[in-house]
Amino acid sequence: MQAAPVRATAIPSFTDALRAVESLLMSGGQRTARRNAWTSVLEDRRRAKDRFEAQRVLEEFTSVTS
Repeated sequence: MQAAPVRATAIPSFTDALRAVESLLMSGGQRTARRNAWTSVLEDRRRAKDRFEAQRVLEEFTSVTS
């Protein structure tokens, strides 16, 4: 007796599922605008993190030299 063949299908991630729904509901321009806006948010967060880290280093340096 042979075993039945197994079919494996990848389950899409939550992000993939959201992108699929987004592509169905929005036109290309809106999709691009939303993606660009999110990229800007992530970049702003990165810059804020860098500023915070630079401030911390400067304060640490100032306390050592005083």
